[in-house]
Amino acid sequence: MSTPDHSPLGKATAYADRYDPKLLFPIPRAAKRTELGIGTPLPFHGTDIWNAYELSWLDMHGKPQLAVAEFRVPASTPNIIESKSFKLYLNGFAQEPLANAAALRALLQQDLTTAAGDVVEVILHPARCAAHAFVDLAGESIDALSVSIDDYGPPKADYLRADTHAAVVEEALVSDMLRSNCPVTGQPDWGSVRIAYRGAPIAREGLLRYLVSFRTHSEFHEQCVERIFMDVMARCAPAQLSVYARYTRRGGLDINPFRSSVPATPDNPRGARQ
Repeated sequence: MSTPDHSPLGKATAYADRYDPKLLFPIPRAAKRTELGIGTPLPFHGTDIWNAYELSWLDMHGKPQLAVAEFRVPASTPNIIESKSFKLYLNGFAQEPLANAAALRALLQQDLTTAAGDVVEVILHPARCAAHAFVDLAGESIDALSVSIDDYGPPKADYLRADTHAAVVEEALVSDMLRSNCPVTGQPDWGSVRIAYRGAPIAREGLLRYLVSFRTHSEFHEQCVERIFMDVMARCAPAQLSVYARYTRRGGLDINPFRSSVPATPDNPRGARQ
């Protein structure tokens, strides 16, 4: 069954060092989206960007090769890929001889597309690459606001409000205080989030309280971002909205979901904590 309880999460695992696409564990998005009131067609566009920093294989002479991989999984795919299974799958290439990086990329794209249920874009970068320089999310941080907080979950959309009597603004608000928890193991997931919108000004204190209320909440990264998108849209009704979360890595992988009310292709800026 493709539910989190049947995934490798939280279970003792033998780490394979040869290629095995059966290690990938897809989880359908539908159940959580139904809970969030997300129907068809989707009320957003987006992608889940994964960065893999621990990717290695052997050339045909047995010499180890290295790369940093970027995977872009469209939000329209029917499945997410459970992260531990993704790590196990990638680790399986460590002792796998391959003709070249193109052969590796072809296998990755084939297997991830099959698991996700639609085409996954795969980009391989050199292990040393200027594109990996630190660039934090652009926007105005709300983390220094003087505000008392005593609510750490579950998420409270009631904190969100917009001043409909004020002039329309276009701005991006950023917080590094996003924290949620794995719904299977309970391990904390740390991240930064950027909320860019055009519309009535969103109350910043309320937004910060809302984001902090994820602190003890259990949900996968992609689901948290979709919850934020839906709550902000419902409570603040911006004319345009995007939500982009950059999570810190675990096991050599970071996950960075992006959801937007309009078609957009997000950059992949590696944050200082990533």
